[in-house]
Amino acid sequence: MPEPSPAQVTRLLLEWGEGDEAALERLIPVVHQELRRIAQRQMGHERVGHTLQATALVHEAYLKLIDIQDVQWQNRAHFFALSARLMRRILVDFARARGYQKRGGGAHKVTLDEALVVSPQAGEDLVAVDDALEALAAVDQRKSQVVELRFFGGLSVEETAEALHVSVRTVKRDWTMARLWLLRELKKESRG
Repeated sequence: MPEPSPAQVTRLLLEWGEGDEAALERLIPVVHQELRRIAQRQMGHERVGHTLQATALVHEAYLKLIDIQDVQWQNRAHFFALSARLMRRILVDFARARGYQKRGGGAHKVTLDEALVVSPQAGEDLVAVDDALEALAAVDQRKSQVVELRFFGGLSVEETAEALHVSVRTVKRDWTMARLWLLRELKKESRG
């Protein structure tokens, strides 16, 4: 299937948002490949032998997307940003359910660049990064969103700027500052 145009995805999202259930049926095959790419990217950060697979993660995200009410879809980037956020929440909830304690719970020390690398501690690392990202959101919501979209969603700088309605320059600046902030938080946490 050829890559759908951003305009095609946006049109289907707007139709779905206006209550056209048939638009959702047309949308799913169009966005499935990109959602799988996002899921594979996120699953690539998980430990080997993780019981949740990329296909299951996509299906879980579909179920959550269908249940979302009152979303005013803006465009393709907005849809994929929300999808990436839902996948991240699914993985964090899964890690927490597996018994990983909040704030690292004895996890080994990690940096942001090491976080989520395939390892037996990936679930613990994911929880630690999620906690740090939540703390960043309390200080600066937009910087937290930039990290979420770029790191977890795999969106480009341009797609992130489009999703957040800011300039590319702002995204680059926020990305740099957020990474520094998160590195400091993860370092602090690993010492504590």
